[in-house]
Amino acid sequence: MGNLYDYFSAPDDATALAAFDQGIETTGLPLLPVKGIDPYVQLGQAEGMLTGTPYDDVTSLPRFNRLLSSPEDDSRWLVTLTDELRDALVAARPGGFAAVAETWSRIEEFGGDFPPGELADVLIGMAELAEAARSRPEPHRLYCLMSL
Repeated sequence: MGNLYDYFSAPDDATALAAFDQGIETTGLPLLPVKGIDPYVQLGQAEGMLTGTPYDDVTSLPRFNRLLSSPEDDSRWLVTLTDELRDALVAARPGGFAAVAETWSRIEEFGGDFPPGELADVLIGMAELAEAARSRPEPHRLYCLMSL
């Protein structure tokens, strides 16, 4: 079946963790379910492409995939995404995803399984989530709930 990734926004880490515990769907927080695009390697590489930052530098950002849930969990985890990714997604809207999706589709980790058009659609969905997060009176941050 593959791994599932629920990308969502919340005003802070405590709220995101509470949503993780309660079930994000029940909280009313904005949610984007995505199958097969992990926040670490695959989305991290897209972040590098969107921001012009080398992947190794992206992974050293303080909020890059910081684990919020218990490391003891064996089938569900909650991690943070960077504000730099949120802001880059918003800045690239509306038409800045075709070239990134084309390059992104060729990374080794996709193994040719994702056509550029599908990846552009994912980036558009992520950008809509990011734009909604940033436009709130109290800007939200982005998170990912990963489940096996």
